[in-house]
Amino acid sequence: MTLSDKTAVITGAGQGLGKAIALALARAGADIVACDIQDDKLADLTEEIHTLGRACLPVRCDVSDRVAVDQMFAEAADWFGTVHILVNNAAIVPSSPEDTERRNLHYAYLTTPIGRRSLGITSSLTDEDWLKWWDVNVHGVFYCTRAALRYMEPQRHGRIVNISSIAGISAASAHSPGYSAAKAAVASLTKTVALDVAGANILVNAIACGGVLTPPFQEYLDNATPEQKNSLYQMIPVGRLGTPEEYASLAVYLAGDDHYLTGQIISPNGGAVI
Repeated sequence: MTLSDKTAVITGAGQGLGKAIALALARAGADIVACDIQDDKLADLTEEIHTLGRACLPVRCDVSDRVAVDQMFAEAADWFGTVHILVNNAAIVPSSPEDTERRNLHYAYLTTPIGRRSLGITSSLTDEDWLKWWDVNVHGVFYCTRAALRYMEPQRHGRIVNISSIAGISAASAHSPGYSAAKAAVASLTKTVALDVAGANILVNAIACGGVLTPPFQEYLDNATPEQKNSLYQMIPVGRLGTPEEYASLAVYLAGDDHYLTGQIISPNGGAVI
């Protein structure tokens, strides 16, 4: 597959899955617009992309800020003429101490039932906790999608890949109601937008990730007890987390022209029940 002469915008490109996707798209021939709220993380990525012989425009952008998003796409168009591919990867993931405590409680409940009682997670969730998931994980996806379509629709070609989660298509993530609901919204938005723009040869799909060995997940594993790790791995039949590179290869396929997929939610997850 070749993506030569294509420009791809990847949000949350500074590390983990976003960085792996940006590099994979560059290896396939695309020029890259790398977006991240932590612009210091983009320097190494930009250098790596240049060594692959592709151009890279690093942009600091908070995707929850619609003005900043529109400015980023205008800058991308100034540099490269247009945008052909958008990967909506930027997201807030459950990684705070409170999130970790909830995750541990949930995993323990799934593997060793602790009695018929409420876990108390939803009732104790604050407004701030709830809204933080939506500002980036849903509003950011919408703002970037809207901005990208303003370039894709006139040229009658485009590919949008949204990064959702198994948590958004499964009821098995009680430890993070806000995150799960936000990722479910991304899956639904994927299907809706796909129907809207299909007539313009714009294909829109989502990857509903299972466990990905990204820095936040690695930090959790580094601090988890053997029992907590076992609780996690028992839910994954292949017995391990996926690597960012494994997910990136699917993103490259969905960003290309060699398929007929649109409105699909594809979940690489190691066999986890969904």
